[in-house]
Amino acid sequence: MTSLEVQDRRLNTLDGKEWVKRTKSWFVINPRRRNADQLSHPAKYPEELVERFLEFFTKPGGWVLDPFAGVGSTLVASKLLSRNSVGVELDPDFVSVAQQALREIDGEGFYEIIVGDSTCITELLETYFEGNPPMFDFLMTSPPYWNMLRKSRGGNDSVHKDRKSSGLKQYYSESHQDLGNIGQYSRYIEAVSQILEEAGSFVEQGKYIVVVAQNMRDVDGTMRPIAWDLAARLSRTFLLKQEQIWCQDNKRLGCWGYPTTYVSNVHHHYCLVFQKQ
Repeated sequence: MTSLEVQDRRLNTLDGKEWVKRTKSWFVINPRRRNADQLSHPAKYPEELVERFLEFFTKPGGWVLDPFAGVGSTLVASKLLSRNSVGVELDPDFVSVAQQALREIDGEGFYEIIVGDSTCITELLETYFEGNPPMFDFLMTSPPYWNMLRKSRGGNDSVHKDRKSSGLKQYYSESHQDLGNIGQYSRYIEAVSQILEEAGSFVEQGKYIVVVAQNMRDVDGTMRPIAWDLAARLSRTFLLKQEQIWCQDNKRLGCWGYPTTYVSNVHHHYCLVFQKQ
């Protein structure tokens, strides 16, 4: 095998030492402070998180897809690392924030965020690319964590309550197309999974998909294992390879449940790693 053939087969451009470090099953990322426009989104995930996975699962010039693009974290990270990227986002206000962020950074490559409902992602991509959408090298996204943002966190101070007092959005929207407004948990899991399966049809064989999700405690105390249920459901279509756990150690601790009931401070997210086969 020639050196060029070896290079073509490489998953990324990392050396062996960096490769090993990136395979650790947990890591800490404390996001940078958001600007005023980005604060309009109640649950933005950080560009630093996206960069970590882009550097492992893609090479410069690769194509990246995000069907729940929000305010553009995936696209911004892709532009910074000279990857091409396409996002789909339901809320036009979030799209405007993403477009402004993309204009303000240096970087190379194609990037576009499409306003629309990801349940129609095939139609949206076919229309935008005039019947010839690209096949993607990587898909990374973070869907809404069911209706978590609409649920009270109890009587203690929280970021959720801080946003309310500051006049910021506490949840995404009132739209019936918004997955965060689905009432039944099983319907939510199925709706997210169907979108990711359809989006995954645009991912090249053998390439990877990373879905960032968090389990939640419902208002009645029931744990809703969003990440685990998505992992099980999506395993029907994609090969579940592993998980990495993104930890945050700079979040405020709340005194939940004291002094009678165990309630944890959830400061981690699951990054589910699938492979298309």
